[in-house]
Amino acid sequence: MAEIEEQQADEREALLSIYDGDTNFKQIDANTFQYKYGEDDHYKSFLVEIQWTPNYPNEIPKINMDTFFNRNLVLDVKTKIKKVIAEEAEQWLGCGMTYTLFECLKDQQDELTSGQPEHAITQSIDLDNLGVNALKISDNTETNKKKEAKKEQLTKAQKRRQWERTDHKGDKPRGWDWVDIVKHLSQTGGKDNGNNVSTSVSNNASVNAEGALLQPLNI
Repeated sequence: MAEIEEQQADEREALLSIYDGDTNFKQIDANTFQYKYGEDDHYKSFLVEIQWTPNYPNEIPKINMDTFFNRNLVLDVKTKIKKVIAEEAEQWLGCGMTYTLFECLKDQQDELTSGQPEHAITQSIDLDNLGVNALKISDNTETNKKKEAKKEQLTKAQKRRQWERTDHKGDKPRGWDWVDIVKHLSQTGGKDNGNNVSTSVSNNASVNAEGALLQPLNI
């Protein structure tokens, strides 16, 4: 075990020295390393993550292609990349191989991503592999739309009548709630006052020659 730890320490130091200043390389922790291929946001770009096991380099390291960076990468492309790395790793068992595994993909990058469509459906990501156990991203647009109150649907005739009741600015005109006194009294007991009421109403009606006198109703 001490020999393995020493081998890993030497390889770790070598990797940091070789990739010093290379922004495509990143060390995640003591045993996990990443390398990015291609330009950011390009549909054929991808990222390979290699994690050493306790027995590495006497066994093949773990190869992770399910990082968030690869969310648009189709399964077929991921599988091809992992297969190439695994086959290369088999040839280097017992030796530090991380640099070799990263470099072997550079010459085959175009071939490996030839099946990657420009517009791919976002793939689901295993959040446990990313070290995120309580993250949920969802689009609530449709849910919110369903919760919105439904607007009343009016027919054209109903809209026209509603428009005519206003001053065409949304406000009801002054006197919209007034009633015709003549019509009101004729419907609410004008007979109790006899002829005097009829005479009074007639006299009031004659004040306005163009129509019935409108007054606010205060009962």
